Amino acid sequence: MNAVDLKEKFSLFNECWKPKIVGELNGQYVKLAKLKGEFVWHHHENEDELFMVIKGQLIIKLKDQDIKLNEGQFFIIPRGVEHLPVAEKECHVMLFEPKSVRNTGNTQNEKTIETLEKI
Repeated sequence: MNAVDLKEKFSLFNECWKPKIVGELNGQYVKLAKLKGEFVWHHHENEDELFMVIKGQLIIKLKDQDIKLNEGQFFIIPRGVEHLPVAEKECHVMLFEPKSVRNTGNTQNEKTIETLEKI
């Protein structure tokens, strides 16, 4: 068993919107992702998801409000809630999600990733 160094893990990839698995616990994946720009409106029918900002700033757009997250802050999106992640500048996030979560939820498009890479 080893400690996970987030800076080292983030240094292993450059692409945005392609989460990497860095751990597993209790049926959940711990993922790291670099985000920049606008993602896609979507929801997860059966899963909640947690976004924690490690570096930068992230806006989670909901239908009725925008949630602005700064470094060290997190937000849990309840299952079924439609949302749109937006990062004006590159942002590094850690995600806690059930293994069943597809990154684009109920939406299938060019940003959908079927198999996640472990790093």
